[in-house]
Amino acid sequence: MKVVAVPVRSDNYAYLLIDDATANAAAVDPYDVGKVASAASALGVKIVAGLTTHHHEDHSGGNKAFAEKYPGVPIYGGSSRIPALTNLVKDKDEFTVGHISVKCLATPCHTQDSICYYVTDTVKKELPGGVFTGDTLFTGGCGRFFEGTAEEMDKALTYLGTLPDETVTYVGHEYTSGNAAFAWSVDSLNPDIARLVELAKENKITAGLTTIGDEKKWNVFMRLTDEAVRTATSQSSPIAVMDKLREMKNNFRG
Repeated sequence: MKVVAVPVRSDNYAYLLIDDATANAAAVDPYDVGKVASAASALGVKIVAGLTTHHHEDHSGGNKAFAEKYPGVPIYGGSSRIPALTNLVKDKDEFTVGHISVKCLATPCHTQDSICYYVTDTVKKELPGGVFTGDTLFTGGCGRFFEGTAEEMDKALTYLGTLPDETVTYVGHEYTSGNAAFAWSVDSLNPDIARLVELAKENKITAGLTTIGDEKKWNVFMRLTDEAVRTATSQSSPIAVMDKLREMKNNFRG
């Protein structure tokens, strides 16, 4: 199993999820079908599925063109709001791409149809799994609560936190630098956040460089009961902390 990031738009990521044994691949959020197709051609892989994390146009906006270029190829997603959808999925649904197992994790908040895809290699079981998080989890951050609440985001991130710590994260946007600066403003004594700041400085593309275990250490939105985070927000209950963190991040100019 291999994952290749394909930057699209100004800061979005599409991905190719590749089964090495069959040279089959799934395209995740292929907004720019031309770029994704070119990447697949250069890698010598055949696209056999499309995975959509949520209905927002910057993620699902390439689906109609994708369906035209790859007729008959299934497009998975969490609601009928997703263009060209062929396979509606819900929490804990599973399917395969070659020898790769794909498990659907429903994480409603950013949108109510947000689906994260947890992937594992069924042959090379020693390889760490990966998770495509769309706009639910970012490296060092989380998505805005456009269609949900702080309680829903807490539930979504807690759910992702149940994945194995070595699970590699593949996020929907390159927001790492801004998220690191915000996290530093909340908890500047955390050495893991210092590590995140350096990661953002050293890598223009951070997709695939971090794990769920890392997020538990440096992502303030996953550390709602930590004393430093509670102090920074002047809140005590986890949901109030989450709400305040989101408000602070929305207004952060760092």
